[in-house]
Amino acid sequence: MKLFVFGYGYSARALARRLRPDGWSIAATARSQNGADELAAEGVEPVALDDPAAMTRAAGEANAVLITAPPTSEGCPSLPVLPRAIARSGAFPDWVGYLSTTGVYGDRGGGWVFEESRLAAASLEGARRVGAERDWLDVARGMGLTLTIFRLPGIYGHGRSVFDRLRQGRARRIAAPGQVFSRIHVDDLAAGLAASIARPRAGGVYNLCDDEPAPNSDVIAYAAELLGMEPPPEIPLTEAEISGPGRRFYAESKRVSNARAKAELGWRPAYPTYREGLRAIFAAES
Repeated sequence: MKLFVFGYGYSARALARRLRPDGWSIAATARSQNGADELAAEGVEPVALDDPAAMTRAAGEANAVLITAPPTSEGCPSLPVLPRAIARSGAFPDWVGYLSTTGVYGDRGGGWVFEESRLAAASLEGARRVGAERDWLDVARGMGLTLTIFRLPGIYGHGRSVFDRLRQGRARRIAAPGQVFSRIHVDDLAAGLAASIARPRAGGVYNLCDDEPAPNSDVIAYAAELLGMEPPPEIPLTEAEISGPGRRFYAESKRVSNARAKAELGWRPAYPTYREGLRAIFAAES
């Protein structure tokens, strides 16, 4: 079995770690020779993005294809090349996964959102994801691809957690009454993708997140407690000097439901709240 990844990063590495013990091999796109060398060093077969023959061969050998690259102003960067490579190969994958974002729902004032909820992206990034989802669904219907879309909140895990910001003195607790966010441990994300690969569903859309949306301030305070540190003082949102990405983050509040993924994929997060996730990271790093 072979996984072909367009945009090999944090999430794809977690999926690769999960699939390899079951005998999967991994290939991924590379934009440069340095990138190819880095992939090869990780045991990943590099596929030159600007080599149509290599792309066609990789697409034809793939049982599953994962697209993680974020869209630009011109849309999803995989769309101009990946569908053509699949069509040229004549051997369509069993599963195509596209990683999107819960930002497509926009701000819901702390209310719950489900996969069938109206899309109301409030940010440029969210709007681009809405467009990329639509474009990929159109291509998949036209080509007969078994495409599944995954809407993801903030992803954390070993090497990418609040512990790093606390240790570096960069963590800030912003007090935003009533504001909550969903999140997912990267290993739970990988488990959800693996569950979907085992149960392909054309046109499927799933929210992958944990069970407890929570204020970011609570997460930072809990992580500081685990580290034996005094948590940073809370700063009222109205007084905080927040950069562009931070302003977008605090402009939205919603609770994301994972009920469909549980019901249809048989998936359950191993880290149902940030507390279990942070304790696992802390134990691994200690």
